Amino acid sequence: MRLRQLAVVTALLPLLALPAHAEARDASRDTLPAGDGWAAQGPGTTGGAAADAGHVHTVTTRAQLVRALDGGSDTPKIIKVAGTIDANTDDAGRPLDCADYATDGYDLASYLAAYDPRTWGAAKPAGPQEDARQASAARQAERVVLKVGSHTTLIGVGAKAVIKGANLQVRNATNVIVRNLDLRDAYDCFPVWQPNNGGLGDWKTAYDNLWLSGATHVWVDHVTFSDRGHPDADEPTHFARNHLRHDGLLDITNASDLVTVSFSRFADHDKAMLIGSGDTATGDRGRLRVTLHHNEFRGIVQRAPRVRFGQVHLYNNRYLVTGDDHRYSIGVSTESAIVAENNAFHAPGHIEVADLVKSWNGTALQQSGTLFNGYPVDLLTIHNAYNSGSERDLVADVGWTPTLHTKIDSARTADHRVAREAGAGRLP
Repeated sequence: MRLRQLAVVTALLPLLALPAHAEARDASRDTLPAGDGWAAQGPGTTGGAAADAGHVHTVTTRAQLVRALDGGSDTPKIIKVAGTIDANTDDAGRPLDCADYATDGYDLASYLAAYDPRTWGAAKPAGPQEDARQASAARQAERVVLKVGSHTTLIGVGAKAVIKGANLQVRNATNVIVRNLDLRDAYDCFPVWQPNNGGLGDWKTAYDNLWLSGATHVWVDHVTFSDRGHPDADEPTHFARNHLRHDGLLDITNASDLVTVSFSRFADHDKAMLIGSGDTATGDRGRLRVTLHHNEFRGIVQRAPRVRFGQVHLYNNRYLVTGDDHRYSIGVSTESAIVAENNAFHAPGHIEVADLVKSWNGTALQQSGTLFNGYPVDLLTIHNAYNSGSERDLVADVGWTPTLHTKIDSARTADHRVAREAGAGRLP
């Protein structure tokens, strides 16, 4: 008994030695660890760690969040989000809905009647209802578009920090950290009809939950992205096309560069993540260097991610493919160079390995250590064997070798770890 008591006292000695004022680590001052993906290159990513006491804010309302963001200023700042903040609220905190934004006579029924392809044809919408739609959309944008400036850390407090309905934009900014947040439902009240999109026409929406545009040195960590609240599957069909209300969950475009996305969760969405602006955006060459590791993609239809031009390191991620509408997970597009290591895919019986990768103008995919329903597979070989000729064959020579990364676990080990640790509310 005495030996057991002695062992307990010995174990407690380090705790007893702590000063009375000792506190837990302040995660809001965390910086990206050295070597943790592309965002660690050069000076690394420190966000608002250098902020003075006057620029550390705890916010609980949209109005407070807007003041703390300071119009996207470059002043070093730390913004702690506590509870749920709804971007669709007025300055007094009163909830707003789509009817509150509608102006100049906009009405969905009138819009549909005006631009019905059977009578309007294939021309771009123009006229009073389109003008009213644009004016209404501008009113909503004044509320929901929130700009995040350079040298900013935006972090959730505790396990239930939520920003909903917002389009967070990191535009032409550098050194930004976004952590421990549930970002949900960037809902566009006024999607535009595009008659010539995809040959059949389609609805185009405006808002991503988080948009990086011309941004550099960005770390996105332990963030949950979803449409929670207004899933597109519940929206009606107009002109034989789903009336989409959501764009991407996280888009990285317009020559953004040096980005690390880690331990985050992307759930129940169509087009999750676009890296690269378009096939003709040659200004993206040499940029769009992105690391994605220890993330979960659950119920994602496509773009997990789709890559143009970028050098993307995709390792230790977990994919849960669900539903009959799945199109692909990894999109290999124009001049992209993707290195995919030790990723785990779970899929129902009607999904084949060949369904996981789609190639357009891109050809470079280096893969290793992939698991599909627990079995090792070669994504490149299977893609080339089963593509119908409508896609280009893939080659393993991507022209670069990742050097900035954490320890790369086996796909099986990473699969279990991501299930436990990815997403908001799970900071270590």
